[in-house]
Amino acid sequence: MANTSETQAVPQLELESVIGFSGHVISGLRVHPDREYLIYPLGSAVILKRIKDGKQEFLHGHTNNVSCISVSKGGVYIASGQVNFKGFKATVIIWDYAKRTIYAQVLLHQAKVEALAFSPNDKYLVSLGGQDDGSIIVWNIETKKAVCGSPASAHSAGHCLTVQYSNTNDNIFVSAGSGTLRVWELDLPNRKIRPTECQTGKLKRIVKCIEISEDDKFIFCGTTSGDIMKVNLKTGLLSECGPAKTKYSLGVNVLRVLKSGDLLVGSGSGTFTLCSSTNFKTLKKVELDKAVTSIAIRGEGQQFFVGTSAAQMFRFSYDEFKAELISTGHNSAVKDVAICFGTSELFGTCSEEDIRLWHIDKPKELLRITVPNMTCNSLDFMADGHSIVSAWNDGKIRVFAPESGRLMLTIDHAHRMGVTAIAGTKDCKRIVSGGGSGQVRVWELQPPGHRLLETMKEHKATVTCIKIKSDDKECVTASSDGACIIWDLVRFASLQMVIASTMFRTVCYHPEEYQLITGGTDRKVAYWDVYDGSAIRELDGSQAGAINGMDITQDGKHFVTGGDDKLVKVWDYLEGTVTHVGIAHSGSITSIKVCSNNRTLVSTSADGAILRWRFPHPASS
Repeated sequence: MANTSETQAVPQLELESVIGFSGHVISGLRVHPDREYLIYPLGSAVILKRIKDGKQEFLHGHTNNVSCISVSKGGVYIASGQVNFKGFKATVIIWDYAKRTIYAQVLLHQAKVEALAFSPNDKYLVSLGGQDDGSIIVWNIETKKAVCGSPASAHSAGHCLTVQYSNTNDNIFVSAGSGTLRVWELDLPNRKIRPTECQTGKLKRIVKCIEISEDDKFIFCGTTSGDIMKVNLKTGLLSECGPAKTKYSLGVNVLRVLKSGDLLVGSGSGTFTLCSSTNFKTLKKVELDKAVTSIAIRGEGQQFFVGTSAAQMFRFSYDEFKAELISTGHNSAVKDVAICFGTSELFGTCSEEDIRLWHIDKPKELLRITVPNMTCNSLDFMADGHSIVSAWNDGKIRVFAPESGRLMLTIDHAHRMGVTAIAGTKDCKRIVSGGGSGQVRVWELQPPGHRLLETMKEHKATVTCIKIKSDDKECVTASSDGACIIWDLVRFASLQMVIASTMFRTVCYHPEEYQLITGGTDRKVAYWDVYDGSAIRELDGSQAGAINGMDITQDGKHFVTGGDDKLVKVWDYLEGTVTHVGIAHSGSITSIKVCSNNRTLVSTSADGAILRWRFPHPASS
């Protein structure tokens, strides 16, 4: 969490919406028993999203990414576990669902909490540690204390991956993984848990997920081999294994048992099926584009929600079994955000492989432009709104049409070590680009092609940010070599250089264009004189970590910063003081923009999240 001394006295920004979902967390998407809320992790936060209208609430308390989540049968509690650095303990938080507060916080596992499961009557929570830990612990929810614990696997080669509680008995649960499948019984008087190994004969499988039939007769085990084992819970003997012919490609990631007894199965290749629990024959089937990582049943199972590793959520009805896409997000770090000039209605984000356009008032994806196996480092809307210019790690500049996503122009070999920063002139006739080797290049757009006007080489390292003056005659570039250079775009010469012992990540012109502000790895916000490059003032921008993104309002009265401390900060430009702080990001903030009418602030982060905030200072009339 953020440093509290830094944020206590300052008013907090109002968060309006979050776009994102940690689709990599297996079984991370849940439906609360009240049927009203979806519950899922995003970075270090747990999000509660009302199904009816999409309204979101946030549970903050983890210090690192959430690794697993569970909801108690009665709906009173939510439990979430996290990852931590090697050598450090990883927290389990039990949340009071009604109050939206932390009920208990327990700390025994090393480095990672792998899985969590509540007992049927909300008496106990069982937690499983990750590979560096390997222990199972039973917690008494009422006393908030550990009852007992045990190594999860009988031998060191075995690695436990999942745990599931019985549906009827608070003293029975099952664990499984690589080389281990065990039924455990809690012996409360002696404070012990006693395991019984299940016998699967010659069948050797790595179990990724388990589900127990409603009557507690059978354990269904989804395996990395793509088949499902059915094991008798009482005897621990293998009853059957299937499907016989076509196994699930890339393994079975997640299983759910329906009231009818049939199974919902999600595979690593994106296959989602309804199959019979007697012979595993497929009854209904849908292909989704990435691995199915979550299946959440709503109520009796007439409706269910499916999450994928592509950070997508789908809604299904039992009868139709058709995928309805209800939410999308980036499944890797967002590199940049740009707001369409003048309209403040559209904004664009870029990440690995794709550029996405969003409507600012509705967290809904309008368009996706994909370039397979490439990473988009930076993007900008041209001032007329007719094109998006984008910088890619394969050394190309690509220009797209924002309505259709059509590729309008490619500039090959624009920069040798990838294009790392880009900006378009106000007259829409030129592009300024920066690259990994420190070159700055100016391109003229000539329908139907382009022409390189000049290459300017003074930076010694990656160009991280480019801003162009309103008259298109000058620009400023920031670089990780510790210099910001102001360039003459008429004579193509450097006019001024500012130097600091930092790796500059971001730079802005004040709207009156007599000053610059910069941010970088030294955690400082610095003001500079444009004409002589002298330092005017320096502020402590962050107590921990680099400042990665910065933007300034059109009236020049306020600016915003974001960085590795995960805090969005709104500053008074003249006073040099923080007026508001936004605490909600779970990953390092990568970029930040204020829309031109000062209504909305958009920030993006390394965990793939896009956050929309209400900007606290209305534009001066």
